[in-house]
Amino acid sequence: MLDHLIKAATVVDGTGAPASTADVGIRDGRIAVIARPGTVTEEARTSEDARGLVLAPGFVDPHTHYDAQLFWDPYATPSLNHGVTTVAGGNCGFTLAPLHPDRPEDADYTRRMMSKVEGMSLVALEEGAPWNWHTFGEYLDALEGRIAVNAGFMAGHCALRRHVMGADAIGGQPTPAQLDEMLRLLHDAMDAGAWGLSTTQSSTHSDGDGKPVASRHARPGELLALSRAVAEHEGTQLEAIVAGCLDQFDDTEIDLLVEMSAAAGRPLNWNVLTIDAAVPERVPRQLVPSERARRAGGRIVALTMPILTPMNMSLGTFCALNLIPGWGDVLSLPVPERIARLRESGVRAELLRRAGSKEAGVFRRLTNFERYVVGDTYSPANKGLTGRVVRDIAAERGEEPFHCLVEICANDDLRTVLWPMPTDNDPDSWALRRETWEHDDVLLGGSDAGAHLDRMCGAPYTTRFLGDCLRGRKLVALERAVQMLTDDPARLFGLRERGRIAEGYHADLVLFDPERIDAGAATLVHDLPGDSPRLDSKAIGIVSVRVNGVETIRDDVVTGAVPGTVLRSGRDTRTVSTR
Repeated sequence: MLDHLIKAATVVDGTGAPASTADVGIRDGRIAVIARPGTVTEEARTSEDARGLVLAPGFVDPHTHYDAQLFWDPYATPSLNHGVTTVAGGNCGFTLAPLHPDRPEDADYTRRMMSKVEGMSLVALEEGAPWNWHTFGEYLDALEGRIAVNAGFMAGHCALRRHVMGADAIGGQPTPAQLDEMLRLLHDAMDAGAWGLSTTQSSTHSDGDGKPVASRHARPGELLALSRAVAEHEGTQLEAIVAGCLDQFDDTEIDLLVEMSAAAGRPLNWNVLTIDAAVPERVPRQLVPSERARRAGGRIVALTMPILTPMNMSLGTFCALNLIPGWGDVLSLPVPERIARLRESGVRAELLRRAGSKEAGVFRRLTNFERYVVGDTYSPANKGLTGRVVRDIAAERGEEPFHCLVEICANDDLRTVLWPMPTDNDPDSWALRRETWEHDDVLLGGSDAGAHLDRMCGAPYTTRFLGDCLRGRKLVALERAVQMLTDDPARLFGLRERGRIAEGYHADLVLFDPERIDAGAATLVHDLPGDSPRLDSKAIGIVSVRVNGVETIRDDVVTGAVPGTVLRSGRDTRTVSTR
């Protein structure tokens, strides 16, 4: 007997093949039958009429930071609401394990680091996760059986280094014995199911003390030794971040990425390729590592987002503006002193100069302050400004736009929410995106879901992209769009029997209304442990989401079921060799 039968759905199977109408039967968590409508004779415990609806494989998000959130939110919201059934975590070198059993202070260091570098609520990290593990395997076991999505995790370089070197991980170099111990820990993690190694060399990644995170102190020899260890395990990968990911790689970074992938004989993915027609030289430069890696026996894949991710800014809390060279020194001051400095015309002029310079890289796209929209305000002086554009307010007041923005924020003691309007929302940039997406080493993804919770909301990229493909710009046909969200990432990670609608595959399925599929506006909600805030977005047109055959979402509401599994390398992934 079938567990469930979905009747007369428009099946888009993930392979890119033309859509077809079919009945799809599920049994024991797998797709048991796909047949012409009305021809399935086996009885089903439950069934539903899906005429007019699209049935697609569950979406695979290749870059998330749900490592902690899954403990207090096993549904990985809002990703699950938007059809994501499999998430890849442990990215950018940051994981919650291993933790040294003789140094309980390492857990506090890790929480403060994650709060700073990935914008997670410190209170939520402290109160929402049990922190009852030491090894990487114990961390995975702590999640097993209590999550609604399928989740796989890289082993983070920072945690490996901290475990072995303690405080010396910041600024120090490992002895040969320490490097051997680091390699042993990585092997243990992959034996337990880690998908491979993630690391960061990015200048934007600092810990809770404001110091460069541990992996940034690693030299190439250490990174290559760890990469070679990845080659010894089935179904593994590399993920790496360097400073040039934000704008353009330098030659040294290209050499490092190519050598790491070739040493491992495994794909290496990086995040995130920003596509902007105003900077036409960026895309060719960022794909040079991919071209060189192919010749060297490796493969390097760039992740890129198919939407403009909603994000907000604030002069009162850490955000992307802090990462512009020269800005962090001012924006990290105590609030009264920060306001005083921002009100100095000379300081504002220098900040604007730095914002427009080449060294600001990709962050230049966030510094057209006259285009900012004012969000939530808190003082009587700012009454009526919510939803207005800074350019218009500045014109009324006869002020320079950045000066005007500073005064608005100062009235709220810098709590004002600001929404930057993207500068790359033009036809030429979208045409360049469409062209770039077709490159063999470009993959959709990079949501950062689970991180930067009160500043950006990338999780809904799946539904917003599909809505745009069906009713908006129509840059990609529906069948290809679904393939880009499902089979393409599943094949990169070597996921076994996932990413397609095929008999015998796991029944990770999304049923949606093609006339309505979309994502709602990003809104600030307070639903994290400790009443901490995050940005959320409603899924529009998602009728049902199933994970391993069990319904987890119905009409944008979680069902309470937790049928997800921790995807472990080797068992749930096969090797995608580059050799």
